[in-house]
Amino acid sequence: MASSSTLCTHKSYKYDVFLSFSGEDTRRTFIDHLYVALQQQGIHTFKDDEKLQKGKSINEEILESIENSRIYIIVFSKNYASSSWCLNELVKIMECQGTNEQTAYPVFYDVDPSEVRNQLGAVGEGLVIHKNGNVEKWKQALKGAANLSGWDLRKTADGHEAKVIKLIIERVTLELCFININVDKNLIDMEQRMQDLESVLEIGSNDVRMIGIKGMGGAGKTTLARAIVDKLSFHFEAKSFIENVREVSKASLSGLLSLQRQVLSDLLKDQGNIISSVHDGRNMMKKMLCSRKVLVVLDDVDHREQLEALAGEPGWFKPGSRIIITTRDEQVLIAHRVKLIWDVNLLSDEEAIRLFSKHALGEIFQLKGMKYNHSKSYVMLPVFP
Repeated sequence: MASSSTLCTHKSYKYDVFLSFSGEDTRRTFIDHLYVALQQQGIHTFKDDEKLQKGKSINEEILESIENSRIYIIVFSKNYASSSWCLNELVKIMECQGTNEQTAYPVFYDVDPSEVRNQLGAVGEGLVIHKNGNVEKWKQALKGAANLSGWDLRKTADGHEAKVIKLIIERVTLELCFININVDKNLIDMEQRMQDLESVLEIGSNDVRMIGIKGMGGAGKTTLARAIVDKLSFHFEAKSFIENVREVSKASLSGLLSLQRQVLSDLLKDQGNIISSVHDGRNMMKKMLCSRKVLVVLDDVDHREQLEALAGEPGWFKPGSRIIITTRDEQVLIAHRVKLIWDVNLLSDEEAIRLFSKHALGEIFQLKGMKYNHSKSYVMLPVFP
């Protein structure tokens, strides 16, 4: 899992995703592409040839990895049922997903779901070669997995593997729930503020939007922007969160250049180091970013020059992209022709009391029995035994 993300699960898992597949059919094709896409999204994934440790038996390692994975992606292909190893994996997966909070998703690569469910065609032929006493367990596991919600590659997105992989990534990301509202209980009314900002972002719209978040220091602009990125980044092909723009850009003569490099590195996978000037950075952004749907946050901007270097104009970006700018100075946004400007208000009296009680007393108390003196700015809390 990416270090900036938090899973909203009750148990801590070693892996976000476990891939079950027939190496003979898919290791160097579909599985390879899926694995790379998962890793690029910060989704910690187990793939047997990548993670098996020397000195441990494969069986022990596999069973431990299945138990310690949150999501299973089972890729059924023509030779899946020919492998007793795959079938034993499947039995274990179905046991875990049936009793715990783990979830399994089948992908029918080059077989029909009915072939897996009823052990027909290549699946049935694969089972025939096994002579041991586990066949009945395997049949039940195959039937159970085939009845789960998943993807039939040949009938999804016109069979385009890249598009199917994108759908899988979106589903997995939602399942993992990258933004954990429960962890943010200390952030009073964060959920409502996020919902309000989401309506302004309008992710489904195919235009390029620059959204300004303005408010005084300590109002929660950065926290809100980061929460939005954690929650919505899976809608985009790439993301970049640039912190402390004001501070970094003024720290040295090359401050703006270093920020441009970070944006390009985040969005184009380490291509930022090739630029040698802010002018070159602008040209590269205009040339390269128009082909990628991106989510960019420029945090704590205080000068138009910074926006001209990092997000010159909407035409730099592919339709559907979103650029979020946080600032204390609304005039910077106006000067850059940012039309959507969203205020982050300070906490109300009631919210402030709840926040104070959370940190000072260890729990949030309701306002009943509390009094707030506006003229003297203090709170009268109830007396506790």
